[in-house]
Amino acid sequence: MSTAPHQTSVAVTDAMRRALAASDLVHGRTSPNPAVGCVVLDRTGAVAGTGATAPPGGPHAERTALAEAGDRAAGGTAVVTLEPCNHHGRTPPCVDALLDAGIVRVHAALTDPNPIAAGGLDRLRAAGVDVTLGTLADEVARGPLRGWLHRQRTGRPHVTWKVATTLDGRVAAADGTSRWITGPQARGEVHDLRRRMDAIVAGTGTVLADDPALTARHPDGTLFADQPLRVVVGHRDIPPGARLRTDGAAPTLHLRTRDPAEVLADPAIRDVVDVLLEGGPILAGAFVAAGVVDRVLVHLAPALLGEGPQALGAAGVGTIADIVRLQVDEVRRAGGDVVIDARPASGQVG
Repeated sequence: MSTAPHQTSVAVTDAMRRALAASDLVHGRTSPNPAVGCVVLDRTGAVAGTGATAPPGGPHAERTALAEAGDRAAGGTAVVTLEPCNHHGRTPPCVDALLDAGIVRVHAALTDPNPIAAGGLDRLRAAGVDVTLGTLADEVARGPLRGWLHRQRTGRPHVTWKVATTLDGRVAAADGTSRWITGPQARGEVHDLRRRMDAIVAGTGTVLADDPALTARHPDGTLFADQPLRVVVGHRDIPPGARLRTDGAAPTLHLRTRDPAEVLADPAIRDVVDVLLEGGPILAGAFVAAGVVDRVLVHLAPALLGEGPQALGAAGVGTIADIVRLQVDEVRRAGGDVVIDARPASGQVG
């Protein structure tokens, strides 16, 4: 067993939050691998190294943190958001790196649900490493690993429906105009969300009505380096002059279907982790009716329109007994707007 002094719970919690923040910085650049964060504490409990998963083929979070820590890792503690991998993929097992570095204690938030990579914690225990599981588990599970964990559990991408609406549930005015319902801070948050996604899905109706770019942009309008796949759903043609066809900002896929199951099963999408649904009411209703919306992110503007399209179209709810109830995870302000972050309640869709 390890003889290293136990780190305080505060030091470990702070380290896990630091690891979570590191993973958030790479969220959207690691797929299909999980966005993992790791912090190495030296013998005294001081931060010696921080790492996060590199794009596929690059080092995992533990190896990056250990490299930064150097000799200070010996006799130290690794705090990691996901169980260290125990298999040879594109890179060697992270368990090997931890043992070779002389790590004597590991705090992991979550076990790895992938049976190919799992078993790292058991192997560490067998080697005499002091292992603790569950540090900030709920917080980590709702973070950058959320989509990846969902994909491992269900076999399909995690779908977030994002919508900007007025207090009376309108997404556009009676004449179809919709820019801008929410303020600049909320819109900036949406662009930051987009850059973390693997794909953005919108319907042909939205493309024809708004000619959107569906890109992730900085506040000054320049593009983020990482852009999601743009997926247009529907049978109508995309006009030759549409920005999606002409801007060259990101790859674009047109799927001539309205079936959410067919969209998520398409070869170009089925291997991605996070999908952002930004379609109009009809497409959103179809995804809700199909039971494939896993997160609902509402940007609610303190404004009224009275007329115009509603946020959600037909969603397969014919009677109050079929109501789709949500569990609210967070309510917060974004400038003058309110953001509601929710997910399907137990037993509902998702």
